[in-house]
Amino acid sequence: MIVCAGQSETFPFATTIGVGLIESAMNLTRLCLFDKPDYILFIGSAGSYGNHNLFDIVESSNASNLELSFLDNNSYTPIDNVLRCDDPKFQSETIVNSSNYITTNETLGNEYLQYGIGIENMEFFSVVRVAQEFDIDVKGIFVVTNYTNKDAHKDFISNHSDSMDKLVKHLENKKMIVPRGTTLKKSE
Repeated sequence: MIVCAGQSETFPFATTIGVGLIESAMNLTRLCLFDKPDYILFIGSAGSYGNHNLFDIVESSNASNLELSFLDNNSYTPIDNVLRCDDPKFQSETIVNSSNYITTNETLGNEYLQYGIGIENMEFFSVVRVAQEFDIDVKGIFVVTNYTNKDAHKDFISNHSDSMDKLVKHLENKKMIVPRGTTLKKSE
């Protein structure tokens, strides 16, 4: 099952699950309850904390939920805030941080790198957590649209269209989706 957030990130071959941690968790849970998939592939955009360049494609099965207040020692959490996929065929080193907020403070954004966190995407932590709950293999494929700095939103808007095209081409090249414009022939 291929899923995406929605709003400005919809694809004809993916099911929309909603934007942010809450909508994505609720809607993906509903999908898994009614028609449990063998695997979940989440696709979407991401902001880079500095180690990934604009338009890079990043694949990951690891997610975190470290809020900016944690970096300033202004909060703690009793829950497991870093999730890793156990299936070796879906392993990767990059951890994707998720929050309902986009990081615009470059100094704090760079601190995520000290925790091994490379990019941020609003939904992926929820996606991984729901997949774990239902014992489903999970992977995310992201395209970097912006850096986590004061221009994050402006750069996201300006790079979004080209980024989505790059993401689709990547999925086509990996044969995860049928290339656009391809006509499928019936078997004889």
